[in-house]
Amino acid sequence: MGRWPLGLLFLTVNLMFLHVLHAQDRAGEAEQCIRSMMQQSHVVGISVAVVKKRKVVYTQAFGMKDMETNAPLTTDCLFRIASISKSFSAASVLQLVESGRLSLDEDVGTLVGFPLRNPRFPDKVITLRMLLSHLSSINDSQGYFSLDYINPAKNPDWAKCYSDYEPGKGYRYCNLNFNLTGTIIERISGERFDQYVKHHILDPLGLYGGYCVDSLDRSRFAMIYEYRPDSARFFLSPGAYDPHSKEIQEYVMGYGTPVFSPTGGMKISAPDLAEWMILHMKKGRHRGKRIISKKNSILMQTPQSTDENYGFAIEQTDKMIKGEHLTGHTGSAYGLYSAMFFQPAKKFGVVVISNGCDPGYTDGYNTVIRNTVNCLYDHFIRK
Repeated sequence: MGRWPLGLLFLTVNLMFLHVLHAQDRAGEAEQCIRSMMQQSHVVGISVAVVKKRKVVYTQAFGMKDMETNAPLTTDCLFRIASISKSFSAASVLQLVESGRLSLDEDVGTLVGFPLRNPRFPDKVITLRMLLSHLSSINDSQGYFSLDYINPAKNPDWAKCYSDYEPGKGYRYCNLNFNLTGTIIERISGERFDQYVKHHILDPLGLYGGYCVDSLDRSRFAMIYEYRPDSARFFLSPGAYDPHSKEIQEYVMGYGTPVFSPTGGMKISAPDLAEWMILHMKKGRHRGKRIISKKNSILMQTPQSTDENYGFAIEQTDKMIKGEHLTGHTGSAYGLYSAMFFQPAKKFGVVVISNGCDPGYTDGYNTVIRNTVNCLYDHFIRK
């Protein structure tokens, strides 16, 4: 009797040792795969995180944080993640819906304080639900960094901001949709947009990040570079981290919101973005905090039209990893490319962010990002 516990102890220790060795082998193979890919492509840096069984099991960073100083990229570096930012705006709206202060079917013109009507369909109400799912018929043809573009009192060409189909009857990806959404969050909550997200999403989850450059540790920013194939060179994109200090000093609550870019301005690290992804995998609850209801979390991930597999700032795809139906979002701006995708039933997910790489695409996704996602999948998930 006395010998069995000791034998089991040795067996357990051996199994744990083998598990660690296998994990190290997988990590080593994945890193070799990524470095090989980076040598064959044009890449400044890549930061990654892998989730298995709804837990972060691996994080790593490759390449450079700053090409001028040759500073290495590290896992705690912050990136402007571009359109994945929309998921933070959508979750914020749903919090206000749950509190009874908003309805997804309200007229967004009433919510933003000036008329929002497609002039071809003046009797058709454009709703908050349409903004979140890109079914509003609004487009970015006039720009999206100011509400002036679509405000009839500010722009004589405001009608060009609308497409030629009826609101609710067609899908068109549009950044202005989410800068309008951020404005609504601000007007309804009474908090400045960046502060609302910090107080109601980031802080409860223990995540470091935000939309306001001046509120963050700039020493952690990964510089973003745009690759130009015509010269085969990378160029720094200073606009990626423009603090807009003057605009914020003169800030107009409930109208100046696009300065924070609710549509693309979140700055966060890959490991912390993976924790945000886990919240969606767990249907709105993570780290002991319920951020949005299970019902609304599912709604975010549910396609809202037959035209596209797009919910509320979250899409579904089978083109990122062959044979896997994934849920998540991508981002691209200033030369940065990002991806956050997970498989809800199998409880795995991958986050990949590059601060500069070749802009080529494969099956609708940046090739470098797609290859990195598949590399991590092959060595951490499929094996």
